[in-house]
Order: sequence, then structure tokens, then C-alpha cells
Amino acid sequence: MKKLLINRAAHLFFLSMILIVTILTSCNNDDDSNGAPVITAVRNYAPAPNDTLLTSIVPGQWIVIHGKNLKEATQISFNGSPADFDAALFSDETAVLQIPSSLPFNNLDPNVVNTIQYVTNTGTTTFRFNVNAPPATITGNSMNAATMVGDSVYVYGTNLFLIEKLTIAGKEISPLAKADDGSSVGFVLPKIDAPMPWAGEIVAASGIYKFNVLIVPEIFAVSNANPTQGDSIHIYGKNLNGISNFKFGGVAITNFKEAADGTSVKFLAPNMDFPSGPVTIVNSYGTATTAYSINTQKELWLGLLANFEWGDYFGYDWWGDITLASNVGDFNGLMGTNSSQYVYFDSPALDAGASKYAPLGNSNTGNKWMPVANLSDPVENWAIQFEISVARPWNGGTLYFKTAFADESYVARYEPWKIPGSNKTVAYKTAGWQTVTIPLSEFRTKNINLGDGDPVPSLVKLLGPTGAGKYNITLKNFTTSKTATGFYGAIDNIRVVKIK
Repeated sequence: MKKLLINRAAHLFFLSMILIVTILTSCNNDDDSNGAPVITAVRNYAPAPNDTLLTSIVPGQWIVIHGKNLKEATQISFNGSPADFDAALFSDETAVLQIPSSLPFNNLDPNVVNTIQYVTNTGTTTFRFNVNAPPATITGNSMNAATMVGDSVYVYGTNLFLIEKLTIAGKEISPLAKADDGSSVGFVLPKIDAPMPWAGEIVAASGIYKFNVLIVPEIFAVSNANPTQGDSIHIYGKNLNGISNFKFGGVAITNFKEAADGTSVKFLAPNMDFPSGPVTIVNSYGTATTAYSINTQKELWLGLLANFEWGDYFGYDWWGDITLASNVGDFNGLMGTNSSQYVYFDSPALDAGASKYAPLGNSNTGNKWMPVANLSDPVENWAIQFEISVARPWNGGTLYFKTAFADESYVARYEPWKIPGSNKTVAYKTAGWQTVTIPLSEFRTKNINLGDGDPVPSLVKLLGPTGAGKYNITLKNFTTSKTATGFYGAIDNIRVVKIK
């Protein structure tokens, strides 16, 4: 009987232990599946031994979050920015994911800076952890010759985050306006008593970045390179302010007016009885000089294709749809006058596909565009340049140039009535004679129409192996409808110039 009682007691104890373990297991499972998430560590996502414990993370990095109750995640955020993740890579104890490659750092709520927020259906946890900004770059700044003390200025770049200090010429600048995406830092320019270039420095959490502020004048174009005395001339460019010295070819210009934004300088042409030469502008920021010369109409020089004066540079074949003339009053105006000989189109509106022809093949003696030695230069270093006067509104009809060597494989189009970046047009008219510069890199193949495809790859492809050859101009309507207007325009002094 005693033995029976002992056996029954042992059996009862065993059943009790099983019941207790079952209850405890059930309680633990309930805690794991229903409890709030817990983060205990972050490791590098890599095979051992490279799965090291991390003390900081960077955008784009793959990591493993360790903890409890991690499986049922609904959102995981770094610095308040949600990350994409694949829940199939999660367990209750680990979560494998990639940090977003782009994270906010500027202008954040202090409560989300350097945090990982983990959200599940059963709760939320916030884990404080160092989130490092990627290295920054500086690409430029908004300062120009027109910038004055008190103006808003911006330094541009990438990843300009967590900036601690910005100095220019050793002077600390504050306050700073930091773009949310790290693309710029803005400030109000104080008075800086230092010669240029100014040394700039940004101290950020990711490092120290140096840059120079050097405002350099540039000349983009001359409105009329061969004017008559008294014509109104504009030099176009940037940072053309505070001019201390100004030469228009071989003569000094002392009476001129600068545009407030530094984009142009206006003056009246002097007596043009001076040698040809470049335009040079000097100010406190530096010197700008054109690569080509102005006042070339009286000179016989290599690269002059046609001046329509009697002699080797005449350039007119005496036939086609153009007229030789001189001193036609219609073509003179405030921007430039011309009493010499030139050619002009007087074309009515063109039907679809119609064209007018200008045979200008007799270029200078030997038909030289440039010396053979320069045929290996980059194509963009050279240009066709000419003076033009459009006496009546011009809208539709393309002037295009072609060389005898390339024929119509490469042509350059001139369409000043087109509005860049749109399909719209606007009637074009000049106030007298103006200079046009078309880089030879604008000679292009045919895509849909002549000259709308790929640029010419080399000068040899355009001019041949000797740099000599004839050329022609055509006025053509490339559209399927009649042009809105005709073209009444004159052209003079066609030449090839080095622009770089």
C-alpha cells in the first residue's frame, strides 16, 4: 500500500511539473508575440567576424537590429525618415534592412535626431543611435560682381548637413539658412575687408570643406564686332561691373554704362580707324578677353570667307536668291550701320519644304578656313561669325550653312526666332547690324531634318584634311506648313574665328 501511495505521489508531481512548464511557456510566448519591440544592439550585416557591433551608422548601410518582438514591424524610421524593408528577413530577435540612402539632417525636431524608431502592431520603441551624415561636396556659390554687402548669398553642394561653422576670409558668418536636402547654405553677406580670392571654409560633422570665392568677369558676345562710329554696342557676359580698363580692339573706351547685374556693358562705337584686336575688360575681380578680334572688315586675313568687297575676299558667285548691295537704309539702325557692300535675302513666306539659295562658295584666296595645324583643335574652339541685319520681323525659315567637303552630312542652323526649350516662336528683328557667332560644334547630322542630329566630331570631318573648301547658305522651311513671315535680312563679313 505504501509503495502504491509513493508511485501515485510521484505521478502527481510529474503531472504538476508538466502543467507548470506549459503555463510558463504559454506566458513567454504571449510576451514575445504581444509585447512591445525592444532594441538592444545594432550590428553590421556581414558574415562573421565582420558582423561587428556598431556605434554609428550611415545612409545606405545594411544593418542587423537585435532585440525582442521585432518580427511584426510596420514601420522603421531613421532620423524620422521611414525605411523600406522586407519582413521575410525578420525574426523576433533580429531585423535585417538597409538604411535609406538619403536621410534628413538639417532643420529636424531634436527628438528624432540620431534615433531609430521601431513600430509594430503591439507597440513602439525609440533607440538613440548615432546616424552620421555622408561626406559633403561644394560645387559653387551665388556670388557675382553685382553682389553687395547685405545681399543673400548661397553656397551650393551636396550633403551640406550638420554644419557647425562657415567662414569667409577668416570671418565667421551667421546665421545660416540650411536647405533641408543639404543642397545649399544661405547667409547675408557681411563686409569683408580682404582681397580676392576669399578663402571659404565649412566645418560640418562629416568634415572640413574648403572653397574659394573668386568673381571672374566673362565675355559671352559682342553685339556688333564691325560697327560704324556712333553705333550703339553691347558687350554681353557676366560680372562686368566695376570696370577699370576697357579696350575695344585697338582703342580704349572710357565712356560706357554697366548693367546693374553685371551682364552687359553699353557704349557708342568710336571712330573705327584703329587696328583690329580683342575686346578686353579689366575690373577688380580679374580680366576678360575675347578669343577673337573685332574691327576686321578692313583687313585681309586668314579665315575671312566673304566681305563682298572687290578682291580676293569677295565671296559672291553672282547668282542664286540673294542680292549684292551697299548702304541700304532699311538695314541700318541704332545697334549698327553699314555702308559697305553686303548681300541680302528678300524672300516671301516660304511654302512647306521650299528654300532659297545663297551661293557664297568663293571664300578667301585658297579657300582657307584655318591653318592645317589647327585641324586637330577641339571643334568647339572655332566658330563662323558674321554681321546680320534683319529689317522686318522674321518668323520661320532656317538659315543653314554647309561646307563643300561635308555637303549635307553636317550643317549648322541659325533660327533666332525659336524660343529655346519650347515649340513656340517669336518674330525676330534687329535694330541695325549685329554680330552672330555660331560655334563649329553646332554643325550637326540629320535626325529628322538637316542639322538637328549629332555634332560634327572633328574639324577634319567638316573641312577636310587641308582646312580649305567652299561653303554655301540656304534659307529653308523645314516645316509642313507655310512660314509665318518672309525673310528680309542682310549678311556681311563672313569669317572663321577662334573662340577658345
